[in-house]
Amino acid sequence: MAKTKELSKDTRKSIVDLHQTGKSESTIGKQLGVKKSTVGAIIRKWKTYKTTDNLPRSGAPRKISSRGVKMIMRTVSKDPRTTRGDLVNDLQRAGTKVTKVTISNTLQRQGIKSRSARRVPLLKPVHVQARLKFAREHMDDTAEDWENVMWSDETKVELFGINSTRRVWRKKNTELHPKNTIPTVKHGGGNIMLWGCFSAKGTGRLIRVKDRMNGAMYREILSQNLLPSVRTLKMKRGWVFQHDNDPKHTARATKEWLCKKHLKVLEWPSQSPDLNPIENLWRELKVRVARRQPQNITALEKICMEEWAKIPATVCANLVKTYSKRL
Repeated sequence: MAKTKELSKDTRKSIVDLHQTGKSESTIGKQLGVKKSTVGAIIRKWKTYKTTDNLPRSGAPRKISSRGVKMIMRTVSKDPRTTRGDLVNDLQRAGTKVTKVTISNTLQRQGIKSRSARRVPLLKPVHVQARLKFAREHMDDTAEDWENVMWSDETKVELFGINSTRRVWRKKNTELHPKNTIPTVKHGGGNIMLWGCFSAKGTGRLIRVKDRMNGAMYREILSQNLLPSVRTLKMKRGWVFQHDNDPKHTARATKEWLCKKHLKVLEWPSQSPDLNPIENLWRELKVRVARRQPQNITALEKICMEEWAKIPATVCANLVKTYSKRL
C-alpha cells in the first residue's frame, strides 16, 4: 500500500476551524479535498489533545548513539569492504553491544546497503587517460556511425560455467533432488574458445578456436569469417572493424593484412572490455547455453552455435543504440 502524504499544518488548522463553525465532517472533507475519515481523525485528535501536531511516538531508544553512527559511517567510508562483524567489534570496544542486524538497519537508514562489488578492469593511469581520450573523441559520433561498426572478440565458454550460479525454487529437505542440483566435475569439465563478431544488424559468424591462436590463425579467421559476415549483414561502404589490442591483433603482419584489405580499424584503448558491447552478447550467449545444460564438449559447441544464431537482431541493435551511454 502506498504511503499517504501527511496533511500540512494549515490544512489541519482549517479542519478544526470549520468544525468549530458547526460544519459536518463530510462537508469539511469535500471543501478541503480530504477524506472524511481523515477529517474525523484530525478532529478527534484535537478534542483529546487540544493540538493537531504530531505527538511523540513511543518505542525503545536506538541502541547506537549518534556518535556511534558517525563512527560507523567514517569506517565504511574509509573502507567499504568492512564487514558487519568488524563494526560490531568496534562498537563493543567502545562500550556498545549490538547485533549484525542492528548494524545493517543503521546503515540502511543512512542510505547504505550491502551490494556485490562490481568487477572492473585493472587500470593504470595510462589506461585511464587512453579510455578518457577515446570517450571524448567519440562523444559526438552519431548512432549511424556506431551502426557501421563490426565488433569482434574472443571468449571462453565453460561446460559447467554459469550453471553454478543458478537458483532453484524448492521445498524444504529437497536440496539433493536431481531437479534441484547442478552437476559439477573437477576443473569445470572443460571449455571451448570462441571468436565472434556482430553489428547493429545482427550476429555475424561464430567459430570455435581449437588450437592456441597465433597471428597467422587470427588472420585466417578474419579472412574466412569477418569478411563473409560483413557481406551477410550488408554493411555499408566504409564500415569500421573493431578488435582489442591483443598482440596477435596488433602484430605487424596483421596490420599489413588489414591495410591490404583496405579495412578501417577503430583505434582501441587498452584494458577496455567494458567499452565493447560484444561483452553483453557473450553474457547473453552463456546464459542461453546454460539453460540447455550441455553434458559434453561436443554438445557445448553445437549449442553455442545454435544459440548464437538465435539471438535477435533487435538485441544487437539495442546494444549499439545505447553505446553513447557507455562513453
